[in-house]
Amino acid sequence: MVYDSFLFEVADHIATIRLNDPERLNALTFETYAELARVFAAMEADRGIKVVVITGVGNGFCSGGSVHGIIAKLLEMTADEQLRFTTLTCAVVKNMRALNKPIVAAVNGIAAGAGTILALASDIRLLSERAKFAFLFTKVGLSGADMGACYLLPRIVGHGRAAELLFTGDTIDAQECFRIGVANRLIAHEQLLDETYALARRLKEGPLKAIGITKALLDREADMDLANALDLEAREQARLMQTPDFKEGYWAFVEKRPAKFNRS
Repeated sequence: MVYDSFLFEVADHIATIRLNDPERLNALTFETYAELARVFAAMEADRGIKVVVITGVGNGFCSGGSVHGIIAKLLEMTADEQLRFTTLTCAVVKNMRALNKPIVAAVNGIAAGAGTILALASDIRLLSERAKFAFLFTKVGLSGADMGACYLLPRIVGHGRAAELLFTGDTIDAQECFRIGVANRLIAHEQLLDETYALARRLKEGPLKAIGITKALLDREADMDLANALDLEAREQARLMQTPDFKEGYWAFVEKRPAKFNRS
């Protein structure tokens, strides 16, 4: 797969997306949104990819939509054209959450606007000590409910903190991100990618089918009552008990050796 708006590579079954416009802190363009939606959809069927890492080149993770490349042009669009654009941006998040593989965001600098959503839509967020988050949507007169922000953020930090961040558009530093739960880990900047790929390799060696089902159920159960959630978990767990990975996990434990889960 070749993309023009970001760097994409696969090594050792780990796909890496590097947003690549460092002069503009990896601001997104119309092309970037389209290619991100496409790459996350395509990776679902790629059996050579087990884990995905997303990060930015240079000093920023992603500064959001390009001021001149997107925002200025949106002002000239019709309502129908604007709706097509917002639908496209939401398709990126839909495809990220639908991808049955873990996504790790290595947030190496500022994540603003849509950049915050790319991080939130990832499963795990590792932050450099230099990282910052800014939910800027209301700063330009738009709703804070953008690209799933009102679904994703409250589930990570709670309703009250999400409301404040989305209402004010304030910038929060890496320490605050960690304190409120946006960051899974806070890492020295020079060690960010090393720790990210160490985690990616660990996930890659795990029971990938079971991890994929766990990811799907984390989303599906968010809006279920307990009874339906328990019923769903019972059925999915029983289904996994029929797989070779469950047997391998048992024998690896009994024989005191690392498990060798199915890689297909």
